[in-house]
Amino acid sequence: MQYKQLLPLALASVASAQTPSLTDALGSQNSTLSSLNALLGSNSQFADSLNNLQNVTILAPNNDALGALNDTTSLLTDPGYLQALLSYHVLNGTYHNTSFTNQSIFIPTTLTNSTYTNVTGGQVVEARLYDNNVTFFSALKQNASIVTPNVNFTGGTIHVIDRLLYIPQNVSETLSSANLTAAEGAINTVDLTDSVDITHDVTIFAPDNDAFNAIGSIIGNLSSDDLTNIVGYHVVNGSVNYSTQLQNTTLTTVNGQNITITVENGTVYANSAKVTVPDILLANGVVHVIDQVLNPNNTSATPDPSATTTTPAFTSASSGTAGVPFTSGITTPSTTFPAATSAGGSGESSSSSGAAMPMKTGAVGAAALFGGAAVFANL
Repeated sequence: MQYKQLLPLALASVASAQTPSLTDALGSQNSTLSSLNALLGSNSQFADSLNNLQNVTILAPNNDALGALNDTTSLLTDPGYLQALLSYHVLNGTYHNTSFTNQSIFIPTTLTNSTYTNVTGGQVVEARLYDNNVTFFSALKQNASIVTPNVNFTGGTIHVIDRLLYIPQNVSETLSSANLTAAEGAINTVDLTDSVDITHDVTIFAPDNDAFNAIGSIIGNLSSDDLTNIVGYHVVNGSVNYSTQLQNTTLTTVNGQNITITVENGTVYANSAKVTVPDILLANGVVHVIDQVLNPNNTSATPDPSATTTTPAFTSASSGTAGVPFTSGITTPSTTFPAATSAGGSGESSSSSGAAMPMKTGAVGAAALFGGAAVFANL
């Protein structure tokens, strides 16, 4: 009887002995992870904390990913920022490469530092299969794919990835970088920038610039209260609703009125507005780009999937003659991020099974992303 009781313990000990520690597992991939190993070696306290983690998945940027940072590497000498960045590469839960499907999932990471994230439960990474490759999406739809899967260690597993994940920025930085400059300007106009930037757990439906331009003729007739009401009708406070949760439901906005979410033939609509770019991650939630400005006085507007052109939700509205509303004085982004590929108008539409695949950008925009993160850290 004693032998039968001891046998499972003995087998467990053998299995444990055969599974390497995190340090040894990373070391076994040193030919592609030497830069990451050097970073961890210079931050031994954080490396020790990683070694103690259980049931996690580590997304390890390879040498090319870290080498692409160029002149932004000086930020990696900031221990606080480096710890936040590396924490964002640690997923809660063990996910082997066979765990992912074509359906997007949003996985909380160990990044919970309120200097860098205001998302309850930790900032997330979007993950799904694309063309049989597991792809992870971070700030502004920047994406990375697995190049070496399932390097197991005692606390979980490691996937070597080909790009760095970038910490999502605040609302104003994200709207600017995604070329949603009219939405950014409208928020500025009603003095809500600070509010939306620091509020925990928000979902924002951001009309693209074409959507604002389509109602340009009525902008001059809107009072300050009218515009505040319109802006508030695009913000849901207190819940982060990723695309997987946008399934024939209603969401209550900050002005107290509901948005009706419907799915028609796989396409997601907010009232009558099509979600064209879903799931742009924020420091404090998520943005979904839509092709119409929502009208709080027309909450019953319904989608028309057969329409070939977009009709504004505002009666008698048309394009103005003074250019895109609210963009005066707003800086136009100098770098094109994947999230901006269709933010200016036509582009890929959303579906209830995940976003269309954005382009790979490599190192482009790394300085802007790190700069945005540094600015947010100083708020």
